[in-house]
Amino acid sequence: MGAGGRMTAKEQAAATAGEDVPLRSGGGGGKPLHRSPTDTPSFTLGQIKRAIPPHCFERSVLRSFSYVVHDLFFASIFLYFALAVIPALPPSLALAAWPLYWVLQGCVLTGVWVIAHECGHHAFSDYSLLDDVVGLVLHSALLVPYFSWKYSHRRHHSNTGNMQRDEVFVPKPRAAMRWYSTYLNNPPGRVLTLAVTLTLGWPLYLAFNVSGRAYPRFACHYDPYGPIYSDRERAQIFVSDAGLMAVSYALYRAAAGYGFWWVARVYGVPLLIVNGWLVLITYLQHTHPSLPHYDSSEWDWLRGALATVDRDYGILNKVFHNITDTHVAHHLFSTMPHYHAMEATRVIKPVLGEYYQYDGTPLLRAMWREARECLCVEPDEGSTKKGVFWYRNDI
Repeated sequence: MGAGGRMTAKEQAAATAGEDVPLRSGGGGGKPLHRSPTDTPSFTLGQIKRAIPPHCFERSVLRSFSYVVHDLFFASIFLYFALAVIPALPPSLALAAWPLYWVLQGCVLTGVWVIAHECGHHAFSDYSLLDDVVGLVLHSALLVPYFSWKYSHRRHHSNTGNMQRDEVFVPKPRAAMRWYSTYLNNPPGRVLTLAVTLTLGWPLYLAFNVSGRAYPRFACHYDPYGPIYSDRERAQIFVSDAGLMAVSYALYRAAAGYGFWWVARVYGVPLLIVNGWLVLITYLQHTHPSLPHYDSSEWDWLRGALATVDRDYGILNKVFHNITDTHVAHHLFSTMPHYHAMEATRVIKPVLGEYYQYDGTPLLRAMWREARECLCVEPDEGSTKKGVFWYRNDI
């Protein structure tokens, strides 16, 4: 691709002719990536599933709980470090120890977040009630409205890549970009955009549907009567809100007893890191120059589910229970437990062929590249597929 992510004339001609266009990997990503094919695949979902060993779809209560215990054990160790070890350190060492605690605790709690997300997909156990109880407790502890997000996230899985119906990280056509976007399309603007996205993106999405699909009226994950939810789902949204109120009251009591800044140091900053990881992971899973988006004239479920990319987060792949490097398999079979997803990913790659996308570009480089090159979407000029949209940065 040309400077700034624009296609050269040769690449534009290749795209118009329906050929794959090589994309820069950003370094460290192995062979160059190519645009994902947009024709209807020659394989079916059933053929993909038959390639996966049957045991990969089996859910074990004991094994699933072992990951909960594992994560909470390390979270408790780090909490003890914050409460008992850091206060005993000399001030200079304590100053360095707090950021270490924040990073470690934030990463481990992101793993807890992933397990709660798995409960929302009924991938934790064979018992829906148990999944919901575990998910409600874990997500509420991280100030996530469990049922609210469970239902909107399921709709994301049902409509991935659909420009009209996908729930989150819905890209805008160039004509719909805000007036100020041009002024942010530069290095300082990208730094500011990423900073706001990683710190405030998650609460803004929950409260105001920022980056979400368009609804005919105000949409909010805390509103049981909002347009996101059906009548049969509204009672459970109240349950989600009650869980958040209970945790908020516990935090209020902790702040009253130990002080606001104590709660901010011990709980607040790790939670900000969890939220930042959540936004970054999901952003990079669905934002990549090789991924198409479709309007309703072209979209179908399988092509939409394949419009995502696996990434490499190094050792954090394990900390995050491989939600990072098995996301393609997760979108195809969301009820599959995370501890089988690596095996499933290995066996579906030959079936998916060029429809499988993996990018090993180092994390910071990938984040910067996507922030620079994936600003809006447009069909290729001269293409007969007017319902297929590709990322661009010329706004």
